Amino acid sequence: MSALASTTGLAALLAAGSIALADDHSSTGFDAVTDVAERIERIETHDSGPHGLNAVIVYSKTAGFKARELADAGILKGRSVLVKDNIETEEWATTAGSYALLENFTRRDAPLIANLREAGGLVLGKANLSEWANIRSNDSTSGWSAVGGLTRNPHATDRNACGSSSGSGSAVAAGFAWAAIGTETNGSITCPASINGIVGFKPSVGLVSRTHVVPISSTQDTAGPMTQNVHDAALLLSAIAGEDPADAATLGVPRIEDYTAGLDTFSLEGVRIGVMRNQIGNRADVRAVFETALGDLERAGAVLVDIEFEPNREMYGDSFTVLMFELREEMGKYLSSIPEMPGGKTPRSLADLIAFNEENADIELRFFGQDLFEQAEATTDREAYEQARENAVRIAGEETLDTLLADNDVQFLVAPTRGPSWVSDLVNGDNFNGSIGFGSPAAIAGYPHLTVPMGAVEKLPVGISFFGAKWADHDVLKAGAAYERARTATLPAPTFEPWSPAE
Repeated sequence: MSALASTTGLAALLAAGSIALADDHSSTGFDAVTDVAERIERIETHDSGPHGLNAVIVYSKTAGFKARELADAGILKGRSVLVKDNIETEEWATTAGSYALLENFTRRDAPLIANLREAGGLVLGKANLSEWANIRSNDSTSGWSAVGGLTRNPHATDRNACGSSSGSGSAVAAGFAWAAIGTETNGSITCPASINGIVGFKPSVGLVSRTHVVPISSTQDTAGPMTQNVHDAALLLSAIAGEDPADAATLGVPRIEDYTAGLDTFSLEGVRIGVMRNQIGNRADVRAVFETALGDLERAGAVLVDIEFEPNREMYGDSFTVLMFELREEMGKYLSSIPEMPGGKTPRSLADLIAFNEENADIELRFFGQDLFEQAEATTDREAYEQARENAVRIAGEETLDTLLADNDVQFLVAPTRGPSWVSDLVNGDNFNGSIGFGSPAAIAGYPHLTVPMGAVEKLPVGISFFGAKWADHDVLKAGAAYERARTATLPAPTFEPWSPAE
């Protein structure tokens, strides 16, 4: 593929599926050196400037040399991966988007990154994110960090890229890397994947190590792949998953070696799928796109079972208590583990971060505050936390997802992931449509959640979510791949311009 000379040319290639590797399920004909050179050119063309995406915080301009070394290595063979900047890599600082960690050069790889390298993956750079993974304030704007600025959506640069893995989603949609790694506590992989028109997979909690990842919650945190198609998500998951003695959640987990196995041949014939009718939401345009996706599933042989269900809302309040308690504890553990930064002002606790933000309010608190940090610092009742955790996980898992699957005799559940992207507004914050989607139970219980592009609303991507039982990650990926093959909708191409009405 020749060097890209124009935004229009890139959009056409994306629309046609011609971006190198986007549909390449083998190493045949893949040139890692040429590919990474073209990825870097895209970053240099589309990531900065007035309408630049701000998706990448730092990247290696000499990655081609490393790609040459990795061309025959492992299962990834030099494929380029951007890493969300709350995951440690030995080359660069891990900032979580905050100036408080601007010099956080730990010189260590998170175990998931070590696994990635061992599998032949090329760490191309660090992706922007919602600062502190969007846990600092209720009034935040997704995709903004003090270090990286506001991430933009390549399908409409005035629209939001969602968070907190905003840079990962935007970058993959723009063709800046073969794949990216995001992290999720509740929606932070699946929302940006859906809104940027790519595949995102939140694995069962414990499949992938969380060690050396800036934390929110030991109960809900996980890393996962963000890619152009389901096969690539499964391939990247195969690379990064693994047991880690330092992360108890990963011990004794039923993993498989190759999550791409059987994806190309899995049939939906006779497979019963529950349709979460009450979670389609209140937008007729999203409903219409979703109904087309359901028609595709039926034509592929799936048996659709309509489900009318309203979840027990206690789990949301209990989960919030869990996040607040664990944020203070887990952040303290993480900050205690990092090397001393230059200047002798290394934060060692959540209280230190709160103080830093107050002292640097012109940089950190310009657009929104830190009310959630402050609430987490005051959430110290361990007995209340333990009760809330037991309740939240039980309600979300056993009493919601497990019950829905069993009582309706279905293998999977589906719903729209999110509505289309909203206009980014640093003054007023996000404008989520909370009526759409069913991702929270899977996030709270630690179950798998896959989103796959299903079409667009006024040129803005929307995705369909697939849910399954705990540890049914491979099955969920196979179902998503089968839908992907059956999909009839035309997917939109990035424009790298502000949104305008369809002609």
